[in-house]
Amino acid sequence: MFNNNNNNEHDSNDREEHQSLLGSNSLFSISPEKLMELIDPKNPALLKQLGGIDAIASALHVDLSMGITDDYIQTRQAVFGYNDLPTVKTKSFWQLFITAYNDKTIIMLTIAAVISLGIGIGKDISSTSPKNQPKIGWVEGTAILVAVLAVTLTNAINDFQKEKQFQKLNAKKEDKRVTVLRSGREQRISAHDLVVGDILIVEPGDVVLADGLYVSGYNLDCDESSATGESATVKKHPACRHNQQQQQQHRQNSNDNDNSKSSKKSDTGGTSTCGNTSDLNNTTSDNNHNEDCFILSGSKVLEGVGRVLVIAVGKNSFFGKTMMALRRDPNSTERQENTPLQVKLDVLAEQIAKFGIGASLTMLITLTIKYFVTHIHDPNQGGIADIASTMVNIVIQTITIIVVAVPEGLPMAVTMALAFATTQMLKDNNLVRVLAACETMGNATTICTDKTGTLTQNQMTVIKGMFGLKRFTDPGEIQQWMEQVDGKIIQLVVEGVSVNSTAYEDINTNTSTTPMNQRNGNENNNVKKTFLGSKTEIALLLLARTLGGDYVTIRRHAHIAKLYPFASKKKTMTTVIKVNENCYRGYIKGASEIVLRSCTQYVNAKGDTVELDKKTRQQWERIIDIDASESLRTIALAYIDMDQEEYHIKCENENDELENAEEFPLENLVLIGLVAIEDPLRSNVVESVAAFRRAGVFVRMVTGDNLKTATAIAKSAGILTSGGIALSASELRAMSPEEQRQIMERLQVLARSSPTDKTTVVIRLQELDQVVGMTGDGTNDGPALRLADIGFSMGVTGTEVAKEASDIVLMDDNFNSILKALLWGRSVNDGVRKFLTFQLTVNVAAVVISFVSAVTSNKAESVLSAVQLLWINLIMDTLAALALATERPTKELLDRKPASKHAHLINYRMVKMILGQALFQIIVNLAAVYAGHTIFQVKDKHVLKTMIFNMFVFLQVFNEFNCRRIDGSLNVFKNITHDWIFIIIQVAVVLCQFFIVTFGGLAFSTVPLSLEQWIITVAIGAISLPVGFIIRVIPDFCGMERRYNEDATPLTSYSRLNWEGAIGHIRNQLRVYSALRRSYHTPQSVPPHSSSSGTSAHNYHSRQFFSAPSSDTTSISNNNNDNNVKRPGYGAIIKSTRSADSSP
Repeated sequence: MFNNNNNNEHDSNDREEHQSLLGSNSLFSISPEKLMELIDPKNPALLKQLGGIDAIASALHVDLSMGITDDYIQTRQAVFGYNDLPTVKTKSFWQLFITAYNDKTIIMLTIAAVISLGIGIGKDISSTSPKNQPKIGWVEGTAILVAVLAVTLTNAINDFQKEKQFQKLNAKKEDKRVTVLRSGREQRISAHDLVVGDILIVEPGDVVLADGLYVSGYNLDCDESSATGESATVKKHPACRHNQQQQQQHRQNSNDNDNSKSSKKSDTGGTSTCGNTSDLNNTTSDNNHNEDCFILSGSKVLEGVGRVLVIAVGKNSFFGKTMMALRRDPNSTERQENTPLQVKLDVLAEQIAKFGIGASLTMLITLTIKYFVTHIHDPNQGGIADIASTMVNIVIQTITIIVVAVPEGLPMAVTMALAFATTQMLKDNNLVRVLAACETMGNATTICTDKTGTLTQNQMTVIKGMFGLKRFTDPGEIQQWMEQVDGKIIQLVVEGVSVNSTAYEDINTNTSTTPMNQRNGNENNNVKKTFLGSKTEIALLLLARTLGGDYVTIRRHAHIAKLYPFASKKKTMTTVIKVNENCYRGYIKGASEIVLRSCTQYVNAKGDTVELDKKTRQQWERIIDIDASESLRTIALAYIDMDQEEYHIKCENENDELENAEEFPLENLVLIGLVAIEDPLRSNVVESVAAFRRAGVFVRMVTGDNLKTATAIAKSAGILTSGGIALSASELRAMSPEEQRQIMERLQVLARSSPTDKTTVVIRLQELDQVVGMTGDGTNDGPALRLADIGFSMGVTGTEVAKEASDIVLMDDNFNSILKALLWGRSVNDGVRKFLTFQLTVNVAAVVISFVSAVTSNKAESVLSAVQLLWINLIMDTLAALALATERPTKELLDRKPASKHAHLINYRMVKMILGQALFQIIVNLAAVYAGHTIFQVKDKHVLKTMIFNMFVFLQVFNEFNCRRIDGSLNVFKNITHDWIFIIIQVAVVLCQFFIVTFGGLAFSTVPLSLEQWIITVAIGAISLPVGFIIRVIPDFCGMERRYNEDATPLTSYSRLNWEGAIGHIRNQLRVYSALRRSYHTPQSVPPHSSSSGTSAHNYHSRQFFSAPSSDTTSISNNNNDNNVKRPGYGAIIKSTRSADSSP
């Protein structure tokens, strides 16, 4: 009695203490701050002080077995926050404008323009200024400032558009869905709708998107390295066990009434400690290393399944707080990591800039010396104002040359190309997570693809099956088959398929966030049921439904004692249910040959369990081979019954903790039967594989299916060709690294592969200097995806871990989307090269023309003014980048081989075009400068300068058409109607040039031209097109193109494989032929000559025709006198000749 009173008083005190610790608000009796204290850092002592997970669930109004209801969802979000982070504040347009203006050359040009403006205004208002002439001294400085403003505005607008495109891309990346338990049923919701109190269901491959407490599950292992930095896998234990141990400890304390510490084994296998509160807390802290129930947001589920009570979301979660702390100030000048192409372009741009700065400094020194030398000897020399004005003009021209020569458009071109490509690739179901992958994919030399869902439609249906040695070969025969077998078999199939599965039906309604008291009762009209989970499991559940089973009811009544999720290593999944107090049953499903190998018995048609003898086993194996050869996936179903002692031996470790058992021992199983699942090829897969082959990309299938199924599908898809090799992963593992490298040349199919095998394939191929693309969808595929040059994860069936490790997410899991990624990758690389060809041509031509004309001019003036050069710079930088780097890919990109990853940015064809066009433009423009008055019959120097300016611009306009084709193609207008951005920009440039020449006047130093002069200048500009044609047809002198060939070296070619396959086929036939010939000379059992000897000999030879093959190819000899022998089965007469050394 005394003890009971102490108990009640102790419980009452605990409740008061828990309530004070929980905190309070209007609806929930625990505060967000108190929940956050549980996680950062992990605080098991506080968890016990709060009363354990049951007290927290009660405070949050959560039923741990049913989840929350849809009531008060918005209230939970208002109190505990939303499961998303505040929107990152991006740079405003004004900030982007300041960033674009923050360029040394632009600032220098602005300063020079301001000085020029000041001097010009000073000259206009000075007393020495002629009174009858217009005051135009301010024009040049103002025009330069306006041009600088236009260039800066254009760059800022491009950056602003790029930021918007990347924002859309990031929003797509963050669009994730999770599975929760609400109102007793599982459903899929957006991760943004996850709230505190939700029961989150996690599976292998999930990235946990909120902090939580582990409620229940099986064998849950998490990788918390992204949060803690520790690479070790963390074993999780249900939080309710801590609460149960605490209650048991209190009961033991009350019964023993002992203040000393003591420990004893509890029923659950834990350790209990008696003592005061501090002792209890210390014990918990000591046990925390072994028993961790805290699930950190951002961690990855590696193995097992579980239910998690969400206690913190969004910026209140562990991951959210970390991300908020890592956010950069949008005004920060810290640069993001560049892609490999951007790095190459930065190096090239720096080299070109040095050339431009050297030319400008040379021009500055030369013009300055020339001016002062001529000024000293000029009797009509001006005053200080004239000297200052001239020197400022020289400085402006020099700085303008730097602006023109420095190719600041190169990095912008690749950024623009990547921004455009990634946005368009999203429409083609390619979500680019790493920008570098977009350009790398263009040079991929090999693609290692999965089968299920990538090459196939991932719409699986059971079309064949054999149970009790009774077989159905069509879904329509199932009812007839059910009449031939005992009901026990059907019961085993239905129960095994139902409990040994994680797939489920998701019921979607349009009222998921509507409070219960506001619903009108018509929700059932909007109900839509869809199966979610593994497609294989869904096919099996549909089979169970066809057999009359209700998987929901079976799962509800089944007492699951242990669950082993599907493991890539064993390729099986096992669920153990408790039948009664002394009986457990384990249901196993998985790869047919693996499960069959572990079976010693099977269930016959009468429902009896009989021994699986050798003959029957061969019968099952034959069925597996037949189905696999028809491209069907075969799954075996088995079970095993255990008593309590066997269960503890098989399923529990030495500490009797169910969660620590890693794998179920596959031995002495009872085979229920086999099913064959059809997963047809996706449409256009065969065409896509052929397109990859044409593009010089070697396609390999790396799959977990058995060898025969994989081989059949690979042949159907066109992956496995004559001369190719199909291996099982076990054979590859048995090879040495050198042998593996040798086999990679011809390896086209790798079956029964594990994630480790995928990693091995990637490593061996990269050692052979290949650019590897790898697909994957599982958690364990992460290392291979990360290691590959381009990792493709599956957007539909892929785990979050796989997506995080990948570079590109295939939103539709479709192999055809990989081909689109290849096209876009090559388009990005080509776009940058096109722009590079165009810009370097303009750079060389503009710098040389400006330098030569300025040095030879009496007034030290370039034929192209500073404002004109700025307009040309705008054409060749921003507008050209937009026109050439945003061209959509065409199928013609597949008609060439991938470029080597060591190839230079500028190839031989580009060098020919750059030097040829630049030389042509320099000759034409300098000829116009020095002989234009005679050639064009023009006396006014302003008209001539305007014509030269107009001619130079149109030379660039037409040369831009030349730069559309850098592959040697002669038709530069091909597919131009599809390139609407290019057409719009060219039209805009021509219109702007017309208005500049006609109305530019003072600002651009131009005068209106007549129609004849327009025709002449445009016609001269159009000569760029035939010049480009001539340059393209110039032969390869001295083997330069072959010497600097940029194509990647393939491991092998399909033509070589076909040739080797044909040789191998002939070799095999020769071996058979040799065996046939040797059979005539076998000295044993030669029948004696008689009247029937011919028949006997014929029968004898017929029996020996298919003896073991041999490489012996000596000529055929025969003992009889027949010169012609007809060989059975060959249908041909082979002349037989006796060799000189043949024995009688």
